[in-house]
Amino acid sequence: MPKKAFKVTAISLIIASMLAVAGCGGGKEDTAAKDTGDTTSPITFSFFGADASPNWNKMQDEVGKEITAKTGVTINAEYAVSGGGQDKISLMAASGDYPDLIFAKGDVNKLVDAGAMLDLTDLIDKYAPNLKKVYGDYMDRLKYSNDDQAIYVLPTNAAVNQQYFDAGGGFEIQNAVLKELGYPEVKTLKDFENVLKAYKEKHPTIDGQPTIPLTLDADDWRIMITVTNPAFLATGAPDDGEYFINPQTYEAQLHYKRPEEKEYFRWLNHMYNEGLLDKETFVQKSDQYKSKISSGRVLGLIDQEWGYSDAENALKSAGKDERTYAHLPVTLSEEYKDHSFQDTGFTSGWGIGITNNCKDPVRAIKFLDWLASDEGQVLINWGIEGKHYNVVDGKRVIPQEIQDKKIKDASNFTKTSGIGLYTTFSAHYGDGVKDPSGSYYTTNFPDQIVASYTQAEKETLKAYGATTWKDLFPSEKDFPVKPWGAAYNISVEEGSDYTVMYQKTQDIIRKRIPEAILTTPEKFDAVYDNMIKELNAAGAEKMEQQYTELVKDRVELWGGTTEAK
Repeated sequence: MPKKAFKVTAISLIIASMLAVAGCGGGKEDTAAKDTGDTTSPITFSFFGADASPNWNKMQDEVGKEITAKTGVTINAEYAVSGGGQDKISLMAASGDYPDLIFAKGDVNKLVDAGAMLDLTDLIDKYAPNLKKVYGDYMDRLKYSNDDQAIYVLPTNAAVNQQYFDAGGGFEIQNAVLKELGYPEVKTLKDFENVLKAYKEKHPTIDGQPTIPLTLDADDWRIMITVTNPAFLATGAPDDGEYFINPQTYEAQLHYKRPEEKEYFRWLNHMYNEGLLDKETFVQKSDQYKSKISSGRVLGLIDQEWGYSDAENALKSAGKDERTYAHLPVTLSEEYKDHSFQDTGFTSGWGIGITNNCKDPVRAIKFLDWLASDEGQVLINWGIEGKHYNVVDGKRVIPQEIQDKKIKDASNFTKTSGIGLYTTFSAHYGDGVKDPSGSYYTTNFPDQIVASYTQAEKETLKAYGATTWKDLFPSEKDFPVKPWGAAYNISVEEGSDYTVMYQKTQDIIRKRIPEAILTTPEKFDAVYDNMIKELNAAGAEKMEQQYTELVKDRVELWGGTTEAK
């Protein structure tokens, strides 16, 4: 599907400004044509982020103040509270009222099609040596599509050369539960179910409140993270959003059509009818979900840690370390392998862009480039030397008192220090990459990860013969690298028949999946099979064909071949 976006380049805007000044008599005060990028005079850029950032402190945190001191830049940020900012971004695209900078996630196509985004290619080439250094051989992956090879965003949702040392997903069980039951083997859905059931029978209440064996967060888009995405992870498929991509043919199919996933949802139906799945799962809001977790009475979760970390941090702050969660690679049966760590390569896709409303694109790109420098990345990830870390024998070391704050009072520490709040704003290296000093760019490396665990987590890991949670999961070495990266961040043309069909299918899925889980066991097959029929009637097969072509285009854009294997 070719893009017909109106491409606006930053350089063309600068030239236009120069001509405008010259045409008005010009002369001595040609301010519009000046390269203001090297100055540190105060400037404020507006920003919208499609992800929530509950600890954002208007750059009044310690790292934020240091960024402003070094660059002169202040970010006036607005973050989405819910829904991934989709409504807000659609309104921007319709009205033409854009911030200077934007992190639009999967909705950047709406802004590209509206002509809102600057092509950053020339800006990067002229003013951004650090960005070019970080992205390196992946610069071609920044291109929007085969038809439109402009660079509209700097990928920041994915880190460059990322190595994973820890796991934050899978199926979660409280460490206290595993300890009391003697650290049983938990590999299959049946194992997971048996553990939750056994503990609930022994402890029908916790701290005077009813024990909840399992709860999920189905509030808005979170339904994908805790309800639908686990269906493919538990049945041996990688994360490609709403699709399963055939690795031989690159054919895209809604993952719900896989027979093994139907059996996963049948298991959720069973859990509900057995009284093991929280009855409020499909009516509660995310805040209520987190509140239950922070009470310490939820035995099991199926989530990503970032989705409940605030609640888990509250447990740590309350001295309930034993009620924090272990991460386990649970599958439908032992024939399947969890693909959480299948390598996507550098996925590009989601990131930060500069809009055509930006007051100073050169200053903006140089700001983003400074954040990508060694100095900027160390500040963002480690904080300030002498305050958040020390240098010992040439290596950065986090003092114990700072580490304790990060573990026991994580939310407050993040809000006051600012560490971890700014990775969205520029390119960055991933875990496992070392800077010229020999220290890691990030604080997520094996020794530091282990140091961040609670005592309860360490005891659980020791019992299972592991050092980190990732040790329990299949290795990325067990799987081939995906030549299309992650299918969920492939952009589609806004306003096309694809987007209409996609929305129709999403509406069906978000209605029928809960219905299938909440119905009686004897009605499950009818509800689920009718959902598949509804999806096809809504255009799913045509939509799948179109997405197959987009996947193939991505493979070719990245230098691969789409001939059937």
